[in-house]
Amino acid sequence: MCAATAYSAEKTEAEKLQVWIGTYTGQGSEGIYRSQLDLSSGKLSEPQLAAKTANPSFLALHPARPLLYSVSEISEMGGKKTGGVTAFAIDESGGLKQLNQEMSQGMGPCHLNVDRSGKVVLVANYGSGTVASLPILEDGRLGPAKSVIQHQGNSVNPQRQEGPHAHSINMDPTNRFAVAADLGIDKLMIYRLDADAATLSPHEPPFFALPPGAGPRHLAFHPSGRYAYVINELASSMSALAYDSEKGQFADLQTETNLPHDFTGSSTTAEVQVHPSGKFLYGSNRGHDSIAMFAIDEAGKLTALGHEPSGGKTPRNFGIEPSGRFLVAAHQDSDNIVVFRIGQDGKLQRTADEIRVSRPVCIKFRQVD
Repeated sequence: MCAATAYSAEKTEAEKLQVWIGTYTGQGSEGIYRSQLDLSSGKLSEPQLAAKTANPSFLALHPARPLLYSVSEISEMGGKKTGGVTAFAIDESGGLKQLNQEMSQGMGPCHLNVDRSGKVVLVANYGSGTVASLPILEDGRLGPAKSVIQHQGNSVNPQRQEGPHAHSINMDPTNRFAVAADLGIDKLMIYRLDADAATLSPHEPPFFALPPGAGPRHLAFHPSGRYAYVINELASSMSALAYDSEKGQFADLQTETNLPHDFTGSSTTAEVQVHPSGKFLYGSNRGHDSIAMFAIDEAGKLTALGHEPSGGKTPRNFGIEPSGRFLVAAHQDSDNIVVFRIGQDGKLQRTADEIRVSRPVCIKFRQVD
């Protein structure tokens, strides 16, 4: 989930969450922004610039410490064709202080995560099809990458799958395995994670294959740890998988469209998240500009609940806050962030609240200290 720390629904109604917003800079954006979400009303505070930094398109929060990490989708760093990963300390007022920046060891870093022990940052580089692991030092800074792994291969779409394109990397619930969804080769690459050494090594089997042309983008594990859900960008579909955490292996359960069956326009998918209850699943559509809603049964399988207009253009990313009451969606091409209330039936109802941020592409939540 997108939360750095768990939120208890038993806390007072006045509780608020910090909302961290990653963007593409230029055209009005200067970096990472922050807001607050009021959990009694679902209202977002006016956004404030937290840190000036180039193209912080995806963010990750430390699971225990006031630290935030971002990718920097830049074309060159240190004289090399690579993007960056930046470490920030979160101060008491909610501001960010940059600690340092390291190379992402690949072009087009688009996704990163902090492992569950808080010792490693894992990053996926879309442009070069590489993944890397960077140690988190005692003061929160990043060390140089300990592992860099180059994906190999291609698939059936000559425009988008001419080579590997690592699009996300996630830890499994045991923190023993890391899973990288590679859009370019239609595979979930599986790695053994040594958090103490901050290293990745290929697992056996080394991957799980998705259907040719699927274009796996993001992955979300079920709270039970027994299932995972992959949103496929190119096929606009949702794959439900069984997961064996002892063996680090996936098995296919089903695949459902993420779009209405009668939709004939152009659309691709973006984000996928499981509700904290484990009962519902959500996936965003860019083009149809909607969020698909699914119910999850006890066997991990999906039943479509319909589609809710996302409230803007190109819903690149969304976040479900830890209590499960609200979903917040960021729209890259209409410069707005919209709040939805999540019903007991899993369906979304837009609230009256939204804020304006230029080219928002990532939403993360953190409990206010």
